[in-house]
Amino acid sequence: MTDKKLNSVMALYKKLSRLPLGQRIFSKMVARMAPYFGTIHPYIKSLEENRCECLIKKRKGVQNHIGTVHVIAICNGLEMAMGTMAEASIPQHLRWIPKGMSVDYTAKAGTDILCVAEVTPEQWQVGDMLVDVKAYDTNGVVVVQGHIKLWISEKPQRA
Repeated sequence: MTDKKLNSVMALYKKLSRLPLGQRIFSKMVARMAPYFGTIHPYIKSLEENRCECLIKKRKGVQNHIGTVHVIAICNGLEMAMGTMAEASIPQHLRWIPKGMSVDYTAKAGTDILCVAEVTPEQWQVGDMLVDVKAYDTNGVVVVQGHIKLWISEKPQRA
């Protein structure tokens, strides 16, 4: 990390993930920050600097009419992975806001889905930043891939 101390999101993840059910508790806390995330019942499987993995279980509430995981649920999972990664990784002097998402549907999503968001440390610069996002089925097949565009800016100076 470019800053020496962990930010509050990463510190909370590291603290909770050591406890029984800690990752589940962390996942629920993150989902409550943006209540729409709760609709997919997300589980943060892994969080490290510049990378987050979020699991969506295949269940009736996220399926479409043909019995696969609906792409909008997958996009929701990708956005949660991206947002959690960004909050846990962004240098202390910067802030972010999403500007858009561009994805391709590459295969049917017939199983649980692992949503992954990843950047490199060098990408944390003022301006547009593309976060690589991919969703995998349980066989490792990419079912959705693309980018989420963020606007990165300096935090205003406090008086």
